[in-house]
Amino acid sequence: MRKLLTLLTVLTITLLSQAQMKDGKVSGTVIDGNTKTIESATITLLRVKDSSVAKMSVADKTGKFEFDGVAEGRYVVSISVVGHTKGFSEAFDINSSNPSVTLKTIELVPVAKSMGAVTVTAKRPLIEQKLDRTIVNVEASVTNVGNSALEVLEKSPGITVDKDGNISLKGKQGVIVMIDGRPSYLSGADLANMLRSMNASQLDQIEIMTNPPAKYDAAGNSGIINIKTKKNKQFGYNGSLTTGYTQGQYARFNESGNFNYRNGKINLFTNLSYNRNHRGEDLLITRNFRDINTKDVISIFDQNSEMENERHFYSAKVGLDYSASKRTTLGFVASGFYNPSTWTSITGTNIYSPNYVLTSQAKSFTQNIEKWKNFSGNLNLRSTLDSNGQEIAADLDYIMYRSTSEQPLYASYYDNMGNLTKAPDTLMGTLPQDITIYSGKVDYTLPLKKGAKFEAGIKTSYVKTDNDANYDSLRNGQQYHDFNRSNHFVYEENVNAAYVNYSRPLGKKWSGQFGLRMENTNAKGNQLTTGVQFKRNYTQLFPTVYLQYTANEKNSFVINYGRRINRPDYEDLNPFIHFLDRYTFEQGNPNLKPQFSHNIELSHTYGGFLTTTLNYSKTTDIIQQVIEQYELTNETFVKKANIASRNQVGIAVSAYKEINKWWSGNIYVNVSDNRFKGIVNNEYISTGLVMAMVQMQQQFKWGKGWGAELSGFYRGKGLEGVIFIKPIKQLNIGFSKQIMKGKGSLRFNFRDIFAGGVYRGYSKYSNVDAQFTNINDSRSASLSFTWRFNKGKLKASGGKKEGGATDEQQRVNTGN
Repeated sequence: MRKLLTLLTVLTITLLSQAQMKDGKVSGTVIDGNTKTIESATITLLRVKDSSVAKMSVADKTGKFEFDGVAEGRYVVSISVVGHTKGFSEAFDINSSNPSVTLKTIELVPVAKSMGAVTVTAKRPLIEQKLDRTIVNVEASVTNVGNSALEVLEKSPGITVDKDGNISLKGKQGVIVMIDGRPSYLSGADLANMLRSMNASQLDQIEIMTNPPAKYDAAGNSGIINIKTKKNKQFGYNGSLTTGYTQGQYARFNESGNFNYRNGKINLFTNLSYNRNHRGEDLLITRNFRDINTKDVISIFDQNSEMENERHFYSAKVGLDYSASKRTTLGFVASGFYNPSTWTSITGTNIYSPNYVLTSQAKSFTQNIEKWKNFSGNLNLRSTLDSNGQEIAADLDYIMYRSTSEQPLYASYYDNMGNLTKAPDTLMGTLPQDITIYSGKVDYTLPLKKGAKFEAGIKTSYVKTDNDANYDSLRNGQQYHDFNRSNHFVYEENVNAAYVNYSRPLGKKWSGQFGLRMENTNAKGNQLTTGVQFKRNYTQLFPTVYLQYTANEKNSFVINYGRRINRPDYEDLNPFIHFLDRYTFEQGNPNLKPQFSHNIELSHTYGGFLTTTLNYSKTTDIIQQVIEQYELTNETFVKKANIASRNQVGIAVSAYKEINKWWSGNIYVNVSDNRFKGIVNNEYISTGLVMAMVQMQQQFKWGKGWGAELSGFYRGKGLEGVIFIKPIKQLNIGFSKQIMKGKGSLRFNFRDIFAGGVYRGYSKYSNVDAQFTNINDSRSASLSFTWRFNKGKLKASGGKKEGGATDEQQRVNTGN
């Protein structure tokens, strides 16, 4: 830590001495949303640091404007003209390496004279490409209506979601999901359930980072997904109410409301939502049990499970930002949810001889009656230390998850004629779980001369999970405590981190960003029932490098490198047993180790709309799902293990284009070659597969507020370690209509029209030989209505600041 702080100090002193520049130039064009021509617009150049006016001008007849003699600094352009809403540019810098700036064309929205008060909504594209991330604007997609956050992710570029809700990015698992820039600390089934319970109406943006900068946690083998929820920044009060109905196999409902009040010093924001998610699912599994020595088939199991999951999700969030001074803001955010659910599975199993003669049968009834509670609290401070933009930010977080789970299992056994062969088994499980998280971090930003920027920060977090599993068996009318299945497991983890990051232009066409993050991990697990303990302590460095070359106005290249870590999920370390039926279980593995990866990407962007990316990654001690079969008991265990190393080479092409006034489209294609080598179940494996995925979204706009969207994806045959997944496809269509003078909107969405979202796969290695088909409740129709209200002085609308110009625009005090 001392060495890192010394490096920070040296870099700060060294980089402070940089030269001044000559005066610069700013130019741009403003157009009308209908006629595409505008004249006599008032153009104001404003200094971001204090909102003061630097220069003023008037656009010519073609909408063009220009400022000469602009001093070094950070600016934003404000545009106003009678009969139109006010427009703003993004914030930009004028310096010696960037003395001339040509702004993107700014489109003003005409205002009908009869409308009176008008809600100003910025036009945002569905997909935005940045240097280090891809941004998905959720509301820009009509077919997101009625969907859950997990379903929205599934439609996002490069993201896939498997039948269990595990998220992959560009064919790689190990994604870290953050909510509003903060880790969720959930994974696997728990994360999937939370995302299924969040409705798309609560979401603003999704940020996808395959190689995140050093500022972010190094966790996440394939990158970070940051889900940004809605937080309006208009002055006065404003909000929205949304109600939605979805019909799949069962009816689903969602209701949500957002309210925001903002004046000169206070910004108060709240959100309330309720979501009833009721789904059906069928799971078909065929297992061939083989002799471990001869590999001959001993018996065949055909299993059919009919499952039903009804989940209610109540959530609330309230936050307050207080401007203590012109440069300092204090804030807090408190949120929580209550999530009761009932999962039911009725399973029938036919057991055959090797020549497929029925020998016996089994039936089971399994339930998981679960209640999740959560509370999260955050205190934050943002302070600009001087007029040059030097800034310090601090966050303190407390997060608590509490769950109770009751898991009854009833199993009965029959011969091939349907006669009972023994007394039924009854197993009752009670599994309470507590997760407590404390986290604190400080980030420092120092703008330097010549457009450079230095960043540094520290972070510490402490996590404790407490899982107590108690099982009782009932046989012949007698209840017994099942010591073999019962367990009490406590896991603690402390991660301490520090980072430095430096970015600057490197001449007229080159720019770079260089970061180094150090993370010290201290973990220990304790199985209180058996007395088995483990401790792991390690310190690792995680460098990141970005280099950008802008050849000309249409062509730019970026190469980036990053090293990352993926620590085992808390639930995967927990040795508890979860039952699907009498013969099928999921179990944790306390012997899991972290996996490490090296990732490198080279991308080319043409014309701002077409991006081609080549990527290579090498992962060691990769964590993957494996299957263990025991021919003596006919039982199958599914768990995670460090099975192998993986090499992946891939190419991705992403294009977003506004084809004309009424049609815009986005397409994403990814092809990757995945190779796994290692030891699974004490047997050497070497598997590989070339995988392909295509995603597309086509959006259409017509007059009088009508819009439509066609979206879908196709994923070819896939591979995750030792499990092959067969191709899967989906097609969606949606329509929207603006009503109530733009304050209301109706949206209809038909998801998975042809019911192509069926997961089929197989695994065959060692003595394992299994095939499965998972039929999800994926085809559905949704209808939603949103009403937006406001009163007060309107400013540029946007989401919570995570970079970009939203906060800078909000500080501009030019009046209306």
